[in-house]
Amino acid sequence: MKRRDLVFFLATCLVASFAWGQQQDLAAQLKQVLQNQEDLQHRLDALEKAIDDVAWYHRVGDIALVDKWRIVGPPDANPKNPKAPGATNPLKFFTYTFIPRDRKPGEKLPVLLLPHGGVHANLESAYTAHIVRELVQQGYAVIAPDYRGSTGYGKEFYELIDYGGREIEDVQAAKNWALAMFDYLDKDRVGLIGWSHGGLITLMLAFQYPKDYRCAFAGVPVSDLIMRLGYHDKDYQDLFYADYHIGKTVRQDIAEYKRRSPVWHVDKLAIPLLIHTNTNDEDVNFVEVEHPIQALKAAGKDFQYKIFQDAPGGHSFDRLDTPEAFAIRKEIYAFLARYLSPPRPLR
Repeated sequence: MKRRDLVFFLATCLVASFAWGQQQDLAAQLKQVLQNQEDLQHRLDALEKAIDDVAWYHRVGDIALVDKWRIVGPPDANPKNPKAPGATNPLKFFTYTFIPRDRKPGEKLPVLLLPHGGVHANLESAYTAHIVRELVQQGYAVIAPDYRGSTGYGKEFYELIDYGGREIEDVQAAKNWALAMFDYLDKDRVGLIGWSHGGLITLMLAFQYPKDYRCAFAGVPVSDLIMRLGYHDKDYQDLFYADYHIGKTVRQDIAEYKRRSPVWHVDKLAIPLLIHTNTNDEDVNFVEVEHPIQALKAAGKDFQYKIFQDAPGGHSFDRLDTPEAFAIRKEIYAFLARYLSPPRPLR
């Protein structure tokens, strides 16, 4: 190689090396920016949660004794180091209670377990306060846990998510805790009510613990994760494929996604059940809810369901603050009242 060519070659290598170093530095800086943004989002979620906790007292505190308790559920389903100290300790999480202020001395109250919706979300007053208020006005004690994976409690709790897994046991633990904690709750009049992801939890609890509940309502319930991840986009799929969560695609472990999906457990139904769905649901597609309805029929189960045709509001059609949505909720409340006998059922 001529000296001139050698100099050119070495210069090219130096430029390439410098460019590669610059690229690596930029990649590291970008990663740090994204990490800072994620950390900031969790801090903002915690602030929003603290503000919303105050809002609960203002929105339902006139008719309900509102409180928030720290309780425990099963250990982390996917610990980073299973042999680390505390790795198998019970998981700590928060649960809300809404108790009617006008409870008569010695009166036993019926209980409704209300798991919130959302892959990562929490019990939000702006979305749920009017429903809690309607339930308390009927005389129900409402138990609403912010189970593992809920937002507003930091990154570590967020990454404890176990969708369709141990989050179910968290909600069951909240029910067991409430019955042990408050002697005025009637253990023989406990029901379930939930929408969307909360509908999935409702179905799973109804199927897995039929002796613990008198009835269940599941609104637009997530029912089949295999189907659901097939029609949702990559951002949604990534929530399940994350290393701290399931960590596998549906194709890599179909059995695991079946285990977490209510449609594959319908043979266990043994309590009264009502399901609602809407044909224009933009989140939980009608075809997904149609699957458990068909499966329950095929299993010969006695249950009720109603399919609403393009009801205004799509996914939130029966949770809006409209006369039409309230009329639908009255149907739900009438169903629950038949089995739970609240002191003041809506007429």
